[in-house]
Amino acid sequence: MFRQLRARFGGPLAASILALLGMWLIVMVTLPQLQMIEYSLRPNLLPAQIGGPEDQLTLANYVTLFNNEIHRAIFFKTLWSSVLVTLLTLAVSYPLAWYLAKVATPRQAALCLLLLIIPFWINEILRTYSWFIILAFRGPLNEVLLMLGLIDRPIRFLNGDAGVMVGMVYAYILFMVFPVYNAIESLDDNQVRAARDLGAGTVRTHWRIVIPHAKPGIATGCIMTFMLAAGSYAVPALLGSPGSRWFTQIIYNWFFEGGNWNQGAAYAFLLLVLCIGFMSLVMKVFKVGLGDIAK
Repeated sequence: MFRQLRARFGGPLAASILALLGMWLIVMVTLPQLQMIEYSLRPNLLPAQIGGPEDQLTLANYVTLFNNEIHRAIFFKTLWSSVLVTLLTLAVSYPLAWYLAKVATPRQAALCLLLLIIPFWINEILRTYSWFIILAFRGPLNEVLLMLGLIDRPIRFLNGDAGVMVGMVYAYILFMVFPVYNAIESLDDNQVRAARDLGAGTVRTHWRIVIPHAKPGIATGCIMTFMLAAGSYAVPALLGSPGSRWFTQIIYNWFFEGGNWNQGAAYAFLLLVLCIGFMSLVMKVFKVGLGDIAK
């Protein structure tokens, strides 16, 4: 990296850029994570007790999760729900990325990208509230379905995880579309034509030619979408029912309502470990490395 920066900006400027990058990684990423781990290994004590005989390193905060059946169930529910959000987002984004990269004209692709990006000029909470209105019991979606005669009475879309899934797929679709689009765009069109000339159908062409080429983009999109979904707070808080809590909501409660930062830090670190484990699994399944994803 230093050689590339030096060739482009010169030695002093390249060294300054790397120094600033190193400081940012240390101050904004490494030190907060180390502080969180240290918090998670300490008991929740009164200020007067900190530094006393009771202030010992302990794993009690981590054991709490495995002893609490409700929190443990929400933790695993957040895991599989985030995986489902990732798969749904990929299912929606892949055809769109293919259309943008290989089917649409430059003008059509630009218009489509503009339509995708414009809603993201608005704050995520406002966009989530818009879905709350759309999916409400007396909202526009129910009114349209009633008018078309597809349902006899309104459906409670927000009573469960359905609204959360829809909101998350919408909220994180760009993080899946762009990596997949960039990967597919670099595919040589002659490979697709050759596959079709040899008699391969659409499904086989995508399975044998397009998807293997787009693996780094798919892996990147899956990792980003899963981590955003697992760490989301606003979407499940606004679109979820009381019975569809997300693990991030429990972490929020520990920090800001329960006042137990040590317990909240332990839960947050476990969520971080979950995300790192998923990232490693995706890289292994798609057989890509960090260098491939960085491209």
